[in-house]
Amino acid sequence: MLVSVIVTTYNRPDALAAVLRGLFAQRDRGFEVLIADDGSRDDTRALVERLARRAPVAVHHVWQEDRGFRAGAARNRAAAQAAGEYLIFLDGDCVPRPDFVARHRRLAEPGWMVAGNRILLSESFTREVLAAGTPIHDWTLAQWRRAKGRGAINRTLPLRTLPLGPLRKLGRRRWQRVRTCNLGLWAEDFAAVNGFDEAFEGWGFEDSDLAVRLINHGVGRKEGAFATGVLHLWHRENDRAREGENWQRLQQRIRDGATRAERGLDRYRTGKLLGGRSASGATLPAVTR
Repeated sequence: MLVSVIVTTYNRPDALAAVLRGLFAQRDRGFEVLIADDGSRDDTRALVERLARRAPVAVHHVWQEDRGFRAGAARNRAAAQAAGEYLIFLDGDCVPRPDFVARHRRLAEPGWMVAGNRILLSESFTREVLAAGTPIHDWTLAQWRRAKGRGAINRTLPLRTLPLGPLRKLGRRRWQRVRTCNLGLWAEDFAAVNGFDEAFEGWGFEDSDLAVRLINHGVGRKEGAFATGVLHLWHRENDRAREGENWQRLQQRIRDGATRAERGLDRYRTGKLLGGRSASGATLPAVTR
């Protein structure tokens, strides 16, 4: 099963480089990477092209014009060009550890999405890591314990691995714990709900809306903690001017029991064809469903 890892980014090439280093160090190589670029400058394109030349997996750059925070649209564009049966959404400041893809693959199950968690790095530690190019994706638990002791991270618990078994399905309808900085789901389910709703512009709740509609469609939430935790680099808060409006839109969707996005994935699809071209001109594989 080919997995498509969709990495959202915007004008932060140093963080994106750290994420890509983590992806290129994966033990499971059965995946492709699609950079869902929300309008970054040319330095991000140059970085992706340079790293893609020596990458152990296929890397595609899918760019859209910068018209404010439109992460949902960027992810939809990338997902429409994905060749994988399974999608993993990852933010461009969330560094995966070497078993990230393998553990998502192990937890993948028809009728379920896998919601992972994260460890937060401090501002000063993030700057230190990015300046030195520190390979934190390969750090041991002992190194992370020392980092926690000096206040560089908020916790170490998500770094541990536990089987959990049926406990992973106890919160099957909990949309509140779904974040698209670390989320795995079947491409078929993503298409069935029409992907992200691009009516959610500006920061806030586009990932919650996706989770609500997936749950309404019959897809359960499966806990990815103690398996898929990522290392979340510090960043400044986004402009939250649209937060209230987006919250009200989300509440209406919950009341309506909505399943499909009003403006979503179908804007980038032609019939059943999901193939196309990346913004850099590279031809991507065509996939029929």
